[in-house]
Amino acid sequence: MKRVVILISGRGSNMAALLAAMRTGQLVATAAGVISNRPDAAGLALAAGQSVPRAVVDHRRFADREAFERALIAAIDTLTPDLVVMAGFMRIVSAAFVEHYAGRLINIHPSLLPAYPGLNTHRRALADGVKIHGCTVHFVTASVDQGPIIVQGAVAVHDGDTEATLAARVLEVEHRILVSAVRWFCADQLVSGRHGVRVSSAVVDEAAMTVPVAD
Repeated sequence: MKRVVILISGRGSNMAALLAAMRTGQLVATAAGVISNRPDAAGLALAAGQSVPRAVVDHRRFADREAFERALIAAIDTLTPDLVVMAGFMRIVSAAFVEHYAGRLINIHPSLLPAYPGLNTHRRALADGVKIHGCTVHFVTASVDQGPIIVQGAVAVHDGDTEATLAARVLEVEHRILVSAVRWFCADQLVSGRHGVRVSSAVVDEAAMTVPVAD
């Protein structure tokens, strides 16, 4: 059974979705540990309630990013992960960090990449007047939010939406597609090719707003 380390910075709702899927058998994997760069991250208490190993590597205690990442890598590697999931981990990582976990580091981002990389995605989508918004799970590369896409989920943008209402609707989809992406990885169903990543067993419903279908 593959071991998954989850990186968080805040409330940990995507982490909670992964842990719930593991608990119910929807996701066959082991939560090797949860690591936060913030000691006050609410997600740490959620992980503690499920007896998941936890660690804090506070970026503010290090002189520079290189020193922080050395400590973070040491904490992650102690847990011997097969996969590292950035689930609301609000730190940009270096090329050296990415290379260390090449092919086994994924991120959940709240937009339909390549649209709206970076921060304030919901605000930017509303300002542009888009009709469809969503989220993306992708492999992490040295270029921020530009790695190979594994799965995307979309929602309609409603008249009168605010950042908060749109973010809440997207977050529900984030939980679903992140579980699917981790399950596919752990089942060795992700295949990289010339045109990006495909899922060996996924059936695409052309009418669905989630592609591949997050079953």
